[in-house]
Amino acid sequence: MDVYLVGGAVRDKLLKLPVHERDWVVVGARAEDLLKQGFLQVGKDFPVFLHPSTREEYALARTERKSGKGHTSFDVFASPDVTLEDDLARRDLTINAIAQSEDGEIVDPYNGVQDIKARKLRHVSEAFTEDPLRVLRVARFAARFAHLDFTVAEETQQMLQEMSASQELSHLVPERVWREWEKSLLTQTPTVFLTLLRDIQALSQVLPGITADDSQLQRLQRTSAYSDSVTLRFASLFIEQETPESLKQFCRQLAIPNHYRDSALLARNHEDFITTPELPEKAQLAALLKQIDYWRRPEKLEQLLQLRQAEYSESKQQKSIAAQHKKLRSGAEKAAALNAGTLQQQGFTGKALGDALRERREQILAEALN
Repeated sequence: MDVYLVGGAVRDKLLKLPVHERDWVVVGARAEDLLKQGFLQVGKDFPVFLHPSTREEYALARTERKSGKGHTSFDVFASPDVTLEDDLARRDLTINAIAQSEDGEIVDPYNGVQDIKARKLRHVSEAFTEDPLRVLRVARFAARFAHLDFTVAEETQQMLQEMSASQELSHLVPERVWREWEKSLLTQTPTVFLTLLRDIQALSQVLPGITADDSQLQRLQRTSAYSDSVTLRFASLFIEQETPESLKQFCRQLAIPNHYRDSALLARNHEDFITTPELPEKAQLAALLKQIDYWRRPEKLEQLLQLRQAEYSESKQQKSIAAQHKKLRSGAEKAAALNAGTLQQQGFTGKALGDALRERREQILAEALN
């Protein structure tokens, strides 16, 4: 029985990047051999096991054969006769098909080390086309490693184009599409994920409603340079969305979590505030704070301010926008601290109390912004 470190851990070590997870392949063993050593099987019919102490994943060397449409339709064959090279052959990219033995020897049957040096994302074999999810994985890796000057190999780009044309991507489940997109939004250059899918005409199949036009991409890049927040980056794509209904439908289609949807709706509903360099008048500001329920949800104003700051983060107005926001935060906090009970003690009731509260808050905002 031989054990090898495989996949992303080996790749990232060679790239001198932090290694966060380690996956192992076991060659020449059966499930019973691992179970006797205290490994815990993950799933009844899948040859993956958790190490009894490290809880890292150890998989029996296996091959896969496509048996239907989509990402999950594969027959898996695990046996002591499956070689390491056989196992590595089923992987998506050559840079992910490198193994390292327990004594540190690199095993690289598909020239992944050479592609790391050449900064190329290249498919391992024609079997790449059997899994449509790999299109999104390549797009995500292209985004993740763009700052290291990685590009997609020409023959792999052509294969992605053909897979998109086959409409196989339409069989991907929404949750997997979202998971890959969400991961890409964590990278330094999330725009690359969208541009690659746009260039191979795959956007309409996996992200219907995202155009990846210049306006969307430039705003996403500005926001990404300004903030690491995936929520802000996602919301920035929808500032110019035509209707709230179309945005809600898009999020439903992809099973996108509600907090992302709500942040995008907030951005879309307040496009003018985000994209106008002058702050609204005091009455409009007070109305905005009421509309976003600032008095109970102050984080909503902060999100709008962050998106607005990102909007002007590359302009000469950056400092003046930051100064506006500092005053607005201060004024909003003071206005929120205004107690209706104090006004009641002064004799205000009913509609008069509401009017007095609004006028006093507007006054506080005006004083803060002067």
